Amino acid sequence: MERVNIADCPLLIADCKWRTAERRWRMARYVMVAATIAAAVLAATPARAEVLERVLAVVGTELITLTDVTAARDFGLVVVPPNAADPVRAALTQLIDRELMLAEAERYAPPEPSAEAVNEGLRIVRSRFADDRSYQAALTRCGIDENHLRETLRQNLRISAYLNQRFVVAAPSDASARVPAGDRQSPLIDDWLAGLRRRATIIDLYLTGR
Repeated sequence: MERVNIADCPLLIADCKWRTAERRWRMARYVMVAATIAAAVLAATPARAEVLERVLAVVGTELITLTDVTAARDFGLVVVPPNAADPVRAALTQLIDRELMLAEAERYAPPEPSAEAVNEGLRIVRSRFADDRSYQAALTRCGIDENHLRETLRQNLRISAYLNQRFVVAAPSDASARVPAGDRQSPLIDDWLAGLRRRATIIDLYLTGR
């Protein structure tokens, strides 16, 4: 049998490198997910609740924690009906959808929102608090700062811009300060989101009442 000099096969070398890199990426992802699930289980145990953050869901490689849900509710970034049987579940569902929409928006690169639009979103959020002291207390309670909140609002605006391009939807007056589509679902968006959920890797760790 004739021997093949690997040095003369750059495509074979590239393919081997790609497969090795892919295996490493998959292994890293499996380790991350396993660690996330372990952390969530431990966090649900009262003795460790003060130490570990409680992970409620994993969307792709993005974690959604109880702190994320609390912040979204406290700052009015999600729409939770007053009579919701499970407010955490209602908020978590919207945050899961947000991660799916954000990933799609990043793929198609909608226009970057202006600083004025982000500032307006922040103004709307701050107006939901009685005074600046209450607003600052909420930031501290949720473990975030205003820069983090600004980035969240910037991402929401990018999602809204993408939805407006794709579906031509009319946004409510405070859309810049909420998870897009959270309170204005349409059949088209519902179907689109259902397709995103089917194709995505979503690990839902939330158990009602825990």
